Amino acid sequence: MSKISTNDVYTLKGVSLADGTVLNIVISGSTIASLGSESDGEIIDCTGLMALPGFVDLHTHLREPGKEDSETVLTGSRAAVVGGYTAISAMANTSPVADTAGVVEQVFRLGKEAGLCEVFPIGAVTVGLLGERLSEIGAMAESAAAVRVFSDDGKCVSDPLVMRRALEYVKSFGGIIAQHAQDPRLTENSQMNEGEVSSRLGLAGWPAVAEEAIIARDILLADHVKSRLHICHLTTRGGVELVRWAKSQGINVTAEVTPHHLLLTDELVESYDPIYKVNPPLRTQADVLALREGLADGTIDIVATDHAPHPTEDKECEWSAAAFGMLGLETALSVVVKTMVETGAITWSKLVEVMSINPAKIGGYDRQGKPLQVGGPANIVVVNPTAEWIVDRGHMASKSRNTPFHGMTLPTKVLHTIFEGVFVLKDAELTGAKHE
Repeated sequence: MSKISTNDVYTLKGVSLADGTVLNIVISGSTIASLGSESDGEIIDCTGLMALPGFVDLHTHLREPGKEDSETVLTGSRAAVVGGYTAISAMANTSPVADTAGVVEQVFRLGKEAGLCEVFPIGAVTVGLLGERLSEIGAMAESAAAVRVFSDDGKCVSDPLVMRRALEYVKSFGGIIAQHAQDPRLTENSQMNEGEVSSRLGLAGWPAVAEEAIIARDILLADHVKSRLHICHLTTRGGVELVRWAKSQGINVTAEVTPHHLLLTDELVESYDPIYKVNPPLRTQADVLALREGLADGTIDIVATDHAPHPTEDKECEWSAAAFGMLGLETALSVVVKTMVETGAITWSKLVEVMSINPAKIGGYDRQGKPLQVGGPANIVVVNPTAEWIVDRGHMASKSRNTPFHGMTLPTKVLHTIFEGVFVLKDAELTGAKHE
């Protein structure tokens, strides 16, 4: 398989854009050189294929440092490019926690060494994710990693005073707090969504109000401080309505939804298969439909994977002992196409907004989420929109195998991922090339 380097010139011939325009894209080095003509270099036939700006994930768990048996920055980057991502955001719940400049710089360096996509570290809001004292937010912001997104994801910043101080702190340099909205007192020992299914199964329920109470509180805090708030993995009808109200009032809040919460429901837990154990939990079909509506009408700004790899022994065990979390990077596009594009809820152009443009804007990622135009960065994913594929957990690029979509036939196949002009995925195969 050929590997195109940063010095090569090549043409994506006859490729479609999200709006249906068919043209040639000439790439020279790390930029788009022209649209419409052909170059003297390699011609890559893209008839019937679609080129989109590379996807951007604002919520990825890469586990390194400390939990390399689940994932590493390198293996997570491989999973990302298989899914069409040219930028991912590494959550802070590592070991040690990414609550200092030293740890975020380590993750940043590992991403550079992998060279497959941009890896942006997310800094912890509080020391050790304990919710008590603010972390080294300023030092992380001024570090080589230039952190702008801070989150204790996996845990909620439940103390309202600590949350207020965090919002005030990041406001000074244009940062953002990404909140895992989950009141800890209302979710003690919770195993799944609280409702009819949990009652029938005898599993401790996780009430929607636990999420909604924190969202409501933090919206009011963000308005009071006039700072930026981002709601991680929104899952409930009530949460959607709260964010919708906040936006109608001009409050600076954004929100994300995961692919699995757009498709899967709590009824799957009847199997007692821990593959469906996730935080926040799978909700009802009514919640799923509300999330889809919220994504379509712009209440929810982005799709984020919450890619959460775990080793086999942490998932193939009894439900109560299993870890929370699902893989997401390699299946995200297909699930969004299945739930949103094929249903007519959104167009391909809207998909580009929620999977590329908007997350790049929220994160402040300068070379990501840009239109495919002359002079722009060559961060591109090329997909076959008519292809179908069967998810096989035995052939994931991730180091872990905990996908809830195993055996499912999904639409749309990622064929090529181009990072800064380099094919890091070509013909659906990792090339071994990297951007230097």
